Amino acid sequence: MAAVPPPAARAPEGEPLSAAAIEARLDEHLDLVLSSRRTAAGPARELAAFSRAEQELVLRWVAVLAAAHAELAYQFASLAPRALRLMDEAGVEAWVRQAMDTYDGAGLYPAVAALREVEAFAERARARAAGLALEEVAGVLERYVRGLGGRPLKVEAGEAPWTDTETLHLPPVLGVLGDREGNFRLYKAMAVCLWAQCWFGTWRAPLVARLRGAGAEAAALYAALEALRLEARLARALPGARRELDALAAALAVAPWPEPWPEAARRLAAPEATAADSLELALAWAGRVAPPPPRPWEGPPRPEAVAATLEARLERERRTLRRELAALAEEQRGAVPDPVRLEAAPFALERIEDPAAPEGFTFRLELDGQPIEPPEEVRGLLTSIVQDLGEIPEEYLVPAGPGEYDAGAQPAGRDPRDVWKGMYHEEGAHLHDEWDYRRGHYRKRWCVLRELDVHPVRDGFVERTLRRHRGLVASLRRTFEALRGEDRLLRRQPEGEEVDIDALVEAYADAATGQEMTDRLFVRKRREERNIAVLFMVDMSGSTKGWINDAEREALVLLCESLETLGDRYAIYGFSGMTRKRCELYRIKRFDEPYSDEVRARISGIRPQDYTRMGVAIRHLTGMLREVEARTKLLVTLSDGKPDDFDGYRGTYGIEDTRMALVEARREGIHPFCITIDREARDYLPHLYGPANYVVVDEVRKLPFKVSDVYRKLTS
Repeated sequence: MAAVPPPAARAPEGEPLSAAAIEARLDEHLDLVLSSRRTAAGPARELAAFSRAEQELVLRWVAVLAAAHAELAYQFASLAPRALRLMDEAGVEAWVRQAMDTYDGAGLYPAVAALREVEAFAERARARAAGLALEEVAGVLERYVRGLGGRPLKVEAGEAPWTDTETLHLPPVLGVLGDREGNFRLYKAMAVCLWAQCWFGTWRAPLVARLRGAGAEAAALYAALEALRLEARLARALPGARRELDALAAALAVAPWPEPWPEAARRLAAPEATAADSLELALAWAGRVAPPPPRPWEGPPRPEAVAATLEARLERERRTLRRELAALAEEQRGAVPDPVRLEAAPFALERIEDPAAPEGFTFRLELDGQPIEPPEEVRGLLTSIVQDLGEIPEEYLVPAGPGEYDAGAQPAGRDPRDVWKGMYHEEGAHLHDEWDYRRGHYRKRWCVLRELDVHPVRDGFVERTLRRHRGLVASLRRTFEALRGEDRLLRRQPEGEEVDIDALVEAYADAATGQEMTDRLFVRKRREERNIAVLFMVDMSGSTKGWINDAEREALVLLCESLETLGDRYAIYGFSGMTRKRCELYRIKRFDEPYSDEVRARISGIRPQDYTRMGVAIRHLTGMLREVEARTKLLVTLSDGKPDDFDGYRGTYGIEDTRMALVEARREGIHPFCITIDREARDYLPHLYGPANYVVVDEVRKLPFKVSDVYRKLTS
């Protein structure tokens, strides 16, 4: 029989709880940190003065916090009455979530300190209520600057607007203008000005090196002069953005530039003016002209932080570009890269005029004197290097030799799996948020994900699969060949090859009732080019051992053979891991990679690993699909069970995080679909994917036959 709570713990619904009842409920969660000197009686007495709804809010969050750390829960309970006097319930919840984010990232003592700053938080909350929070619009701003061009830039909160050339740091809250729309316009102005610094050469490596030794005054002058130059560049490249800056200046009553700044503005507005001109003028003015205060959309420069980011990125991109060029040379020449030949005949770049580019030109890649179309990743690297250096140095165009070519992206002498050891497990990894349904909030940068390569295995598995299913392979190829060449019927057209019977019947009915008859009575055939990108996410958890692993691999072989006939762009990644600090994504086939013997060997090499933490994998692969230009984007999951990991990522927690990751994918225009062999999947997959976006394969042996059939239906 269940235990009956003492009378003091019960109260009629809606009536406030007594101090004794609150103390009894607090004791359930705080027992570990209570003693003869510290009890729950004090917080309970204070909370008894509040409404039942406010009391339940506090008690619910005490339970959530106690699951993380009982001391954190006790501190919250002690401070909650003060918070309730300063803020409404939404503000109190935001205060708790901030403390939990701090606990996740820095530990107990900083989290307790964050709770104790309740008055400061309440003041910021009042400003937030009157303004706009960055976290509400950070995703929109990231997509906005991505659409402008250049390398992807993250958006994070900071004290003032500045950039290290990889992240745009913006104020956490803006309340300068009187409404949310106005403050959003100000956020956009900050973002576009910081983007312009990266795109139009403010932080070129040679200039940063000179600026670092010039002193703070010269750096402030340089930032102000660059603001003048960039406003002129924006007026030519993005006139709408420049008009927005002028409108904000009028709304905020920004004072005009004093002398000698207008003359400098005229000099720097010339189309041929560069950041080097701004630097020369700043060095000449240092000690003679006072820097003006930054305008509302500008912040102080931080050349030291920029230099550190530049140094790391340049070395990383140099190595990556050389490896990519080696692979490209191998693909174009059809041979293993020869170091002597590569040194003697490096790639070359031809300069092409392009008014939309920062310097008015772009590059075309050549190998052995012949122009070639570089993959998307190589184009991105070339663009990023030009942003940093203004050119592509010759040594960057020498493909990596065999030793460098095989080394991958890992530091010398380090095995990719060794990075999980010791304190440096985040080095070179991707950090992703995770949704905690109990908090109603993301755990920031919570999951550490690393991309690894599947070790290729040449054991004849692909050949045996193709022999065993040769009849099915031939049938699939014929089906997909027909799909590639099918015509689309456009109905209700003003002209066409055939009469549209349905439209004709409706038109006759309209005429019989005295209405005007339409002239759209025909059917026209039109052959549409397929513009599809699909990413297959393959479960490589330990539960796929045996039959399931064989069926997954066979399904991928048959699918690849079919897709090669169809010509759609596709990629394949496996996922597994162990705890939130070791999430792993296994590269099997990239979008820009042909279906080759190497890819077949990687499919053969797919082996069961650890657990099934799905949310982080979905978020990472969503990011990949976001960068692909396609009309239709699919994320297809092959799995044998529900989300699961032994550090608490199971049950409702894992399902809700996965569901939120899928919601995020849909917001990006990506269509998720799941193919599973879990017979219990109907209990949870409708909640994750929706009632029509999954299929359950009742027998493992049917999986290879089903996957290609599902793909055909999804894309036809």
